[in-house]
Amino acid sequence: VDPLPPLLKPYESKLSRRAMIVKKARPLTIECVVRGYLAGSGWKEYRQSQTVCGVKLPPRLVESSELPEPIFTPATKAETGHDINISFEQAAQIVGAEVADRVRDLSLQIYTVARQYARQHGIIIADTKFEFGLHEGNLILIDEVLTPDSSRFWPADQYQPGRSQPSFDKQFVRDYLETLDWNKTPPAPELPPEVVARTRDKYIEAYERLTGKTL
Repeated sequence: VDPLPPLLKPYESKLSRRAMIVKKARPLTIECVVRGYLAGSGWKEYRQSQTVCGVKLPPRLVESSELPEPIFTPATKAETGHDINISFEQAAQIVGAEVADRVRDLSLQIYTVARQYARQHGIIIADTKFEFGLHEGNLILIDEVLTPDSSRFWPADQYQPGRSQPSFDKQFVRDYLETLDWNKTPPAPELPPEVVARTRDKYIEAYERLTGKTL
């Protein structure tokens, strides 16, 4: 961090290259999800109704199909348990119409730029989640952005519609947990070392592909 606030200057040697300055924001109580491909809960809903969060999609799409254009599919922001997909109209009721319009537009803009960059580096960003908050009355992006924890990253050279895709994200952990006899109520089962190691390797590969740097 440069420069450090005066209060922290005495600790500069300890904080150098391992600290960040943050702002305390009031989070909006919706998740801002953008989907460019049909996967996960979106694929499950499409099979039932040919919609995702109220957005009507073309017929005869298959798992992992690229959508005609990215769609904004908000969800509730649950304190515990799983988020629930909602329509844009429901999101507007929660945060207000003006704010809902703004976060939808920003989410789609950020995703579009990011997926173009990622595709040039051999990665498809199938979908991602953004969070926004208010700081001194201003709408700002908060929390993590475009990480393997908040996005689906697929290797572009292995992309094949009609099936689930190999990935560089936490889907590997999800798939492992699906093999267990667990009712999905916290606490989650402890992950074995080999699952942790393989997940770490996937995250590192995504980083190296996207940045051209090694760790």
